[in-house]
Amino acid sequence: MRVMDVFHRLGSPKYCYQILGYCLPWVSLLCAGLMVYGVFGGLFLAPPDYQQGDGFRMIYIHVPAAFLSLMIYGIIFVSSVIYVVWHIKLADAVAKSSALLGATYTVIALFSGALWGKPMWGTWWIWDARLTSELILLFLYVGYMGLRSAIPNPKRAAQACAILAIVGMMDIPIIHFSVDWWATLHQGATLAKFAKPSIAPEMLYPLLAMIAGFGLFYAVIVSIRVRGDIIIGAGKIP
Repeated sequence: MRVMDVFHRLGSPKYCYQILGYCLPWVSLLCAGLMVYGVFGGLFLAPPDYQQGDGFRMIYIHVPAAFLSLMIYGIIFVSSVIYVVWHIKLADAVAKSSALLGATYTVIALFSGALWGKPMWGTWWIWDARLTSELILLFLYVGYMGLRSAIPNPKRAAQACAILAIVGMMDIPIIHFSVDWWATLHQGATLAKFAKPSIAPEMLYPLLAMIAGFGLFYAVIVSIRVRGDIIIGAGKIP
């Protein structure tokens, strides 16, 4: 089967509904297991940090939320490109269903970062490059949802939101590389340095489990919402 045939088959509402329904129980179970291990490992198995003590445990909320805030916007971007180029309606349904959870993860990242930053940096907020660009990401999510609500015609709303998502994608590399491009309070890469890891394994594995758990939770919620759109026809654009 050709790649494009698979691509268009995944765009079929009936096929997508069946696949999501089959995967949902297993993904939900895996999500719960990872979250339980991540919370337990982060609170009880990981030792205190030699500099931050137990305060570092905020990492198990902050880092997964921040990572997912970027990843979800990336998914919205890809879905928007697919919708604009190939007019696959399910791609817009995925983007529409992702926005609220992406905004929620961004709020969690900003709030948990403030709670973490106060004892470590001595301030709740500073106009740090990473913080400011993450705040702009929240505005993009809110603007995306507001624009969709403001346009009564579903097709025009989908097109306008897709353009906004594509243009707003420029903020994602700014967030990611801000610690390399500018002098910021945030530390450099740790998880990306697998050759010379900057975090002990007993701290790392629960963190990876939490990131995966947050990601699977997103997948579960979006799958439920997309299936709902398929059922009631809300995701079908005239």
